[in-house]
Amino acid sequence: MKNDSNETYRIIGLDCAEEVGALKATVGKLDGVDQLDFNLLNGTMTVSFSKETVGEAQIRAAVAKAGLKVQPMNVGTEEKASFWQRQGRKIMCILSGVLVAAGFVSHVVLHGSLLDALAGGEGGDAHGFPLISIVAYLGAVVTGSWYVAPKAISSARRLRADMNLLMIIAVLGALLIEEWFEAAAVAFLFSFSLLLESWSVGRARCAIQSLMDLSPVTARYICPSDGDIMEKPVSEVPVGATVLVRPGEKFPLDGVVSKGSTSVNQAPITGESMPVSKEPGDEVFAGTINEDGAVEFRSSKLAADTTLSRIIHMVEDAQSRRAPSEQWVEKFARYYTPTMILLAVLIAVIPPVLFGGAWGDWFYQALVILVIACPCALVISTPVSIVAALASSARAGVLIKGGAYLEAAAHLNAIAMDKTGTITHGKPEVQEVIPLNNHTRTELLERAAAMEAHSDHPLARAILRLAEKERIDVPQAEEFQAIKGKGASATIHGRPFWLGSHRLLHEKKMETSELHRQIEAMEDAGHSMVIIGNEEHVCGLISIADTIRGHAAAVIDELKKTGIQHVVMLTGDNQGTADAIAKTVGLDEVHAELLPEDKLKIVEELVRRYKHVAMVGDGINDAPALAAASLGIAMGAAGTDAAIETADIALMSDDLTRIPWLVRHAQRTLRIIRQNITFALGLKLVFMGLALANIATLWMAIAADMGASLIVIANALRLLQSTPKKLSA
Repeated sequence: MKNDSNETYRIIGLDCAEEVGALKATVGKLDGVDQLDFNLLNGTMTVSFSKETVGEAQIRAAVAKAGLKVQPMNVGTEEKASFWQRQGRKIMCILSGVLVAAGFVSHVVLHGSLLDALAGGEGGDAHGFPLISIVAYLGAVVTGSWYVAPKAISSARRLRADMNLLMIIAVLGALLIEEWFEAAAVAFLFSFSLLLESWSVGRARCAIQSLMDLSPVTARYICPSDGDIMEKPVSEVPVGATVLVRPGEKFPLDGVVSKGSTSVNQAPITGESMPVSKEPGDEVFAGTINEDGAVEFRSSKLAADTTLSRIIHMVEDAQSRRAPSEQWVEKFARYYTPTMILLAVLIAVIPPVLFGGAWGDWFYQALVILVIACPCALVISTPVSIVAALASSARAGVLIKGGAYLEAAAHLNAIAMDKTGTITHGKPEVQEVIPLNNHTRTELLERAAAMEAHSDHPLARAILRLAEKERIDVPQAEEFQAIKGKGASATIHGRPFWLGSHRLLHEKKMETSELHRQIEAMEDAGHSMVIIGNEEHVCGLISIADTIRGHAAAVIDELKKTGIQHVVMLTGDNQGTADAIAKTVGLDEVHAELLPEDKLKIVEELVRRYKHVAMVGDGINDAPALAAASLGIAMGAAGTDAAIETADIALMSDDLTRIPWLVRHAQRTLRIIRQNITFALGLKLVFMGLALANIATLWMAIAADMGASLIVIANALRLLQSTPKKLSA
């Protein structure tokens, strides 16, 4: 029997797609390995494998073949990492730079000429270099190549050229023609470039780490037996425990307020700028800040299952869902690198053979081509941009499941929105209770509340809130049956009753012309009607209305400005209410009185018409439509596990303004990626031209390549500063 296992390993030095490609070529080729997943944010590799076929020792050996080192993901792994593992790359890079400087200064002092030291002696003659300078330069080569050489050797063994192999070939070539200074400069500057790359990914990791640091490590646990307050690690606090949080402190766990009232800063979870008032019965989230009064709450989740923990987990996992642009760059680099090696060989051979050029000069220019061809800036430009964009989105309360979904948001042509909870507040209130046929208001509310007690629909909650407010004694509804998309039926006090929409009333054939006019007038005014009846007649009507979000019209306008061609509202509500809302907020199209399958069909049709379509809903009731859309966006997902799991993108708050921000943020991310790719490739073309003109030098090429890496990293990290702006209502 097949014994499958999933193991996660921390890979030392896993910072870019080159390492991922190397691991795929070694670990991924092992018999029994089914799947590899990589997380650049925390430098991990997850391996799905059969223990009967392959063992951990073979996996570790395969990682070593890729030129990398592995650590098991045990508790406290990071703390146990040795000083050398944490600082070795930096130390060797600094040592390489110091040795380059020492070799250069000694050459200038002993040879007496700054220009000769820069030019590499007299025409590259080894006698132009003092022995001490040669030793220093060789030391710089060794230290600068310390972390590169193992990967280059692995690349050569696998017959798959990468940028590490390019650099080692260039360094060895420079040593072969006794260009000591330039060999040392190439080794140091490439080492420095890789250090910058590691630092840039580390910046994005820190952005995620800041989320992890939001939640306190201990909680004030109130003992149920004697009421004593004791400090306990959050991991030891059980579900249902009572926890005390004082003003200015962070909530350590998710839960429900049981005593006291306060205002809470929920920005770390939802991105909301204004504090939210909390009273008994209200939900609170780990990592949010208690601003005013001391409160007690009952924990509803374990520390590992809080909304904050899920957000962190989702953002970390997002790197495995790579954007198409990331995949394109990786494929491009796979063919680009060996092509550049071939071009360098041709440049070294063809001019001397066919045109009588000097072998030394053209061999040198071939080395320049190898150095400038390094795809480092190109390869790093996309993943750093994506990671930075995902991290800033999480801080803004927009949880994006991966680069692929971020890129999809940038290409949207149309957006379909659910009405309730998206365009409206999603908390409708009862406007009128109209008893008919000798029934009383109390009877009507009793029967409606009895049946609606089985539903979680916003209209049902509105009726239940009013019944509670008026202290209605709600009877037990027996033999309850939901009528899909239309209403419900039940037996109350031994008599059958039904409750539902105008459509259900029509199907019951109990609608008089006067009743029709009355219902239609209220629906035209934007009210939703709940009708209660029995087998004999209609008992009465309950009018419920939701309010439009204050920013809804401004959000639709902003979406149009981002390039969205068509905004559609989908609702199960009546046509009159839907038309009134559509007119108010400026929607292009509206579909009302829809069943879940109707929403699915409309979204499928929108995808056929506009290709790139987003569906915005609550992530649960609209699950089929969310799945059918190019991009599923869940509103108000904080504390809702199903919404976080279902949608491609989860807006943690009910803030509609996050949607145009998301589209603009995605578009900006793609612009920065394109800028980086264009700049990196353009610079390479310029230097290739200089090399063919016999003008470029090795140190100029590596300096330009390092400069390109610096520029694309700085450009990508600008995405960390992206924050939503307020829209006027």
